Amino acid sequence: MEQVNAARLLVQCLESEGVEYIFAVPGEENLDLLEALRESGIRLIAVRHEQPAGFMAACFGRLTGKPGVCLSTLGPGATNLVTAAAYAELGAMPMVMITGQKPIKTSKQGHFQIVNLVDLMRPVTRYTRQVVSGAAIPARVREAFRQAEEERPGATHLEVPEDILRETVEARPMTPSRARRPVAEHKAIAQAVQAIEQASRPLLMIGAGANRKVTARMLRRFVDRFGIPFFTTQMGKGVVDESHGCWVGNAALSDGDFVHRAIDAADCIINVGHDVVEKPPFFMHEGKRTVIHVNFSSAEVDAVYFPQLEVVGDIANAIWQLSEKITPQPHWDFHFAHAARAALDADLAEHETKDSFPVHPRRVVRDVREVMPDDGILTLDNGLYKVWFARNYKARQPNTVLLDNALATMGAGLPVAMGARMVHPNRKILAICGDGGFMMNSQELETAVRLGMDLVVLILRDDAYGMIRWKQEDMGLPDFGLTFGNPDFVRYAEAYGAIGHRVEATEQLAPLLADCLSRPGVHLIDCPIDYADSKTEFFDRIPAASRALDLTRDRS
Repeated sequence: MEQVNAARLLVQCLESEGVEYIFAVPGEENLDLLEALRESGIRLIAVRHEQPAGFMAACFGRLTGKPGVCLSTLGPGATNLVTAAAYAELGAMPMVMITGQKPIKTSKQGHFQIVNLVDLMRPVTRYTRQVVSGAAIPARVREAFRQAEEERPGATHLEVPEDILRETVEARPMTPSRARRPVAEHKAIAQAVQAIEQASRPLLMIGAGANRKVTARMLRRFVDRFGIPFFTTQMGKGVVDESHGCWVGNAALSDGDFVHRAIDAADCIINVGHDVVEKPPFFMHEGKRTVIHVNFSSAEVDAVYFPQLEVVGDIANAIWQLSEKITPQPHWDFHFAHAARAALDADLAEHETKDSFPVHPRRVVRDVREVMPDDGILTLDNGLYKVWFARNYKARQPNTVLLDNALATMGAGLPVAMGARMVHPNRKILAICGDGGFMMNSQELETAVRLGMDLVVLILRDDAYGMIRWKQEDMGLPDFGLTFGNPDFVRYAEAYGAIGHRVEATEQLAPLLADCLSRPGVHLIDCPIDYADSKTEFFDRIPAASRALDLTRDRS
């Protein structure tokens, strides 16, 4: 067998796995790998910080189902990936991280920059290994990709020391294996069918695990065939078109919204693709209703989630099996859900047209929905506006609202939009960020400009950590420690070569968004936002209107 340089062998293994991009901040320990990449078909995307490199890789994995790959040096470069690793692992996004390390056989630098990266990564990955010989590279790479792509995907990590990359070895890449997901067994399907048919008010819940093309098709067929109403978790938005007549709402609030009245009235919830890493979309109570867990893995029992029935296996196949065996029942009564939906629609129509300035969150949501095409992609950073978008924005296609309700980290909005742009070069991409989250990784504007991306970034500016300030007020605490200053965002964008815009009146927002989305280049929009009445909305007005909702059917 012909001998090969270990760095080139590693790149050959990555090519064998179908890697297209590596998002990277390389260091001297990666230079041999960098040279091997230069001669490969893999495109290296040099970014400005390791954390957004990880966010971009995770987004690539989320949208394609194939692990995104990111690269860093040792020490501080690798520690900067920890948040992105947790983001991918909790959010079930396939990602492989490769980090450098000093030589492990002979080193003349003592413990300079040495951190035990394998142990550091262990709590936030499902697989982390140091590669201790060039000959082990094919097996380690194959296993890292295999575990990243498991039925519930996540993050894996390989540490590759500098001297290992320089070895000459006799080895070849391993051929990726093919696996078929197991299907749910027929007794579980039969029990679920019986529970659904016996229910009077069944309700379908769609979570993040259902956000796949085949599953989305099966669920749309299921809803169309049986007319069973559905609601979504934040990360399940768009799996089935939320303009569908059977949509009841999104469980963006933990309790007290119109959708929660429908949940309370349901006597059977078919829970598809939910993972307890998401903030609970509803609270279970012993003996109140039957909950059927439909997922590729068994339920993780929690104080607020303990399903009575479990259908474990490929989700799309499970929904297909249920569709083939369920008989629509004359005693099903969906009035409770339709009444909740009607109340929600009336609420949205009444309050989304506010023309006050700074702009109200509801108006921002309406204007964004008005200008975005059905397949346009929103990427949301984390802040109070995320709740408004999850609740009010009707997503019409899967994976068109990319938000994080698992780790819920700030700083991801812009890098995730850039990752989405790499996957979907012809779609409209809009990053929506608070000023706090945007400034955590705003340096990636330079990367977006350098790569020639067409991208729009909407900054919702309140000059504060708005959500925490809102919580502070709700707890009756003094306003302290949560405000800050901002740069002139228009000039800031221009300094990077982007195009800056400023909203100075509410009626400017929609036409400005439409114009920016229609033009090439990186556009940044500074939009002042007013969260002043969000506390009243979420804790007083909406719950009060929800409690007043009559879900009983008039049978006169």
